[in-house]
Amino acid sequence: MTLEETLIPLVKQAVHSLYGVEANDQQIQLQKTRAEFEGNITLVVFPFVKLARKAPQQVAAEIGEWLQSNAGQLVAKYNAVQGFLNLSIADRFWISQLEAVDAEAEYGKQPDRKKLMMVEYSSPNTNKPLHLGHVRNNLLGYSIAKIQEANGWQVVKTNIVNDRGIHICKSMLAWLKYGNGETPASSGKKGDHLIGDYYVRFDKEYKKQIAELMNAGKDEETAKREAPLMLEAQEMLRKWEAGDKEVRDLWTKMNEWVYAGFDETYRRMGVSFDKIYYESNTYLEGKAEVEKGLAAGQFYRREDGSVWADLTKDGLDEKLLLRSDGTSVYMTQDIGTAKLRYRDYPIDKMVYVVGNEQEYHFKVLSILLDRLGFPFGKELVHFSYGMVELPNGKMKSREGTVVDADDLMDKMVEDAKEISKDKVNTLQGITEEEANEIARKVGMGALKYFILKVDPRKNMLFNPEESIDFNGNTGPFIQYTYARIQSVLRKAESLEKSALSCQLEEKELTLIQRLTDYPAVVRQAGDDFSPAVVCNYAYALACDFNSFYHDLSILNEPDASKKALRLLLAKNVAKVLYSAMALLGIEMPERM
Repeated sequence: MTLEETLIPLVKQAVHSLYGVEANDQQIQLQKTRAEFEGNITLVVFPFVKLARKAPQQVAAEIGEWLQSNAGQLVAKYNAVQGFLNLSIADRFWISQLEAVDAEAEYGKQPDRKKLMMVEYSSPNTNKPLHLGHVRNNLLGYSIAKIQEANGWQVVKTNIVNDRGIHICKSMLAWLKYGNGETPASSGKKGDHLIGDYYVRFDKEYKKQIAELMNAGKDEETAKREAPLMLEAQEMLRKWEAGDKEVRDLWTKMNEWVYAGFDETYRRMGVSFDKIYYESNTYLEGKAEVEKGLAAGQFYRREDGSVWADLTKDGLDEKLLLRSDGTSVYMTQDIGTAKLRYRDYPIDKMVYVVGNEQEYHFKVLSILLDRLGFPFGKELVHFSYGMVELPNGKMKSREGTVVDADDLMDKMVEDAKEISKDKVNTLQGITEEEANEIARKVGMGALKYFILKVDPRKNMLFNPEESIDFNGNTGPFIQYTYARIQSVLRKAESLEKSALSCQLEEKELTLIQRLTDYPAVVRQAGDDFSPAVVCNYAYALACDFNSFYHDLSILNEPDASKKALRLLLAKNVAKVLYSAMALLGIEMPERM
């Protein structure tokens, strides 16, 4: 039972005993005591002033006196400051709180809601490898899923792969024209990187053709529209949608190369999915729904044969749903995907983790699904996050325009190896393989923490060098704190069994109070869909422990009771740090 849950009924008793009235939960306002006042928790007494018909200072003093007299084992002392009653809680209560934390193997996990949440993230295109923007998307999506699981939701992590469309045909056409049969095996490249190279090649050759047409007197828009490569790509898309065997076989082969590359990147990133949908399987469902909506008068067809939705009454504009040649657009696919998902799962909440540049798209999707009669249309949640950039614009990139996810992860692990080389060498008996594994965990931990600690709705600047610092608000600092505790616990061999001291040092009390905040932090992170809340908490807990570790001896404490208390504190700080970082998808090395 939390301190608030313990105090509320006692305050009700006090108000009833002193003033003969029944207080309700809404009237009892408890908050942390401000740093300039003595106490652990503060009761706001203004709601009781009219009931008591006394001055706020007197009401606070009377309630404080009643609590100290009748709940002395909980309230050690009090001080009244106008309408605020600051309560100092007895050490015995805090020790019982520490024992309660220790008793819960999954401390912080909330009760089962018996509801299902689907979280969609990643959403790659099969014409190029994952990039820095995908890194933030995947890390946010995976962490949100873990946080919601901790909040009692059954979570299905899902991905929609954009494996069809004109962009895919561009890569396919370029490979046919310029590839000479090149494969991942023959080139030594990951499949997604190989296909990405041909997407870049298409763009290069397409721009050449545009320039040639403009030199021949065409305006730019006409040149873009009439460039032979673009016309061939559009014809390939029509053939694909018509089920042409040759085009479909090529598409299957090249996508398989890409999927193998994606799987490797996801594994290194430490993210996973419970269900993967493919646009190639969902767009027909979406087209069928659009046709139904057209027949029902929800949409209209223009003279060129294209199908549109008029959203002007909803404060938006008109939205294309089917092109004049009958091919579908992203919105069509998302309608079909939503339909299939709700058919496959009893979803109570659907969350799309997609960048803030798509806010309009999801407003439209919600309206269209509702208009088509799907009851879940209005309940969709678009978790909108900001862009991420590097301070120098870009790092090594295979496409020349974006930061490649694999390159970024390689750099983070290599930087971790260099920075931690001296520290690792001080560990006795460590093998090169173990050192590399530590560097992997530290490098990836630095990357994940630096991205997740920022308010997800804000744009951010990712600085690789700053992220891997072993000091300050970084993943490696928290990992090092955890490894330090594990070292202490190994040296202790076993936790002391003697009774715990009932006189707490200030820094012991601070740590216990911080530990008791963890369940509320998990709830807040779930309510706000914000991994940053967990990051801030983990950093504060690590700082509190390092301050405690610096000032108070653990292994060399001569008092057996104090030593036992401090070892129990260290053990549970490690447990909560491990739990919090797991919600961020960050692994914790036992040694550093």
